Amino acid sequence: MSGFLTGNPRHPAPEPLEGPVVGTVTGGTILWFALFVLQLPFYGWYSDHGHAWWIWTCLAGTGLGLIGIWYVRGRDAALKRAAAAAGTGGTDDGTGSPGGSGSPGGTGSPGGTGSPGGSGSRDGG
Repeated sequence: MSGFLTGNPRHPAPEPLEGPVVGTVTGGTILWFALFVLQLPFYGWYSDHGHAWWIWTCLAGTGLGLIGIWYVRGRDAALKRAAAAAGTGGTDDGTGSPGGSGSPGGTGSPGGTGSPGGSGSRDGG
């Protein structure tokens, strides 16, 4: 318990599980909407028995699912952009294809200012 209070956990946090997040959230949203539509014809019965909140819970799940789809699609796109930028040396020419400024002969080629012996070397001071 003392590790919790001091902010020093005893074990490092596990890595997040990655998977088909967009598909999972989309499927869950479709399920909530289907449950809403299937229960709607029985609204009178649900209302008479005090269970109308079940229908509105399904509608709320649909609405929150739509927000979730928007969020995870944006997150997925950001992760793909970051992976593409890391794969091309951190440069992106906007086309999504390799061969931007980090290609051979470009600014990232050997002999630039960051190469050994240039202005960025550490051995000459």
